[in-house]
Amino acid sequence: MPLPKNVIRFIIGHFLLRIVNHLRIALLAAWLAVAIYFSAVVAPSAFSVLRSFSLPNAGEIAGTIVTRTLYIVNLSGLLVSLFLLVTAYLVKKYYGRASFILLNGLLIIVAVSTAAGEWVIAAKMRGLRAAMHGQIDQVALDDPNRIAFAALHVYSVAALSVAMIAALVVLGLMIWSRPKPVSFAK
Repeated sequence: MPLPKNVIRFIIGHFLLRIVNHLRIALLAAWLAVAIYFSAVVAPSAFSVLRSFSLPNAGEIAGTIVTRTLYIVNLSGLLVSLFLLVTAYLVKKYYGRASFILLNGLLIIVAVSTAAGEWVIAAKMRGLRAAMHGQIDQVALDDPNRIAFAALHVYSVAALSVAMIAALVVLGLMIWSRPKPVSFAK
């Protein structure tokens, strides 16, 4: 005896939604891993290795490497969080109302933090580096541009940290949420 059409539709739809949900989890986990790797390995290593060669502009070179890499981390964080927000309603049934609202609110925080980190904070930092004529290592520590640059660096680290913490909480919610019961009836 063949299965009724509504049962077949349910089975296909259920498995497609599970695949979409697992893809969402994998994308967010990948971005979080990249962001952690950048923060813990790439940025500190660039400065450490280049300064070990005693180059007069080691900080500027390392900063350029970090700035370019951070652009990719921020852009991918924005794109992943926007993708997850757009696809949220497809997998809404996997989450309770409160966790669904929290999940989407945290994804908005990831999107805003990564966008602000790149197009507000990093943009101002690039402007300050240009104002120092690419010689940040030779600029006095009490120079107003260098002081402003250091303050913006703190904000940049904070913005990425907020995005990473929010992504970690979202990932936890996505992994540990149980699907709500569904029925075969249409």
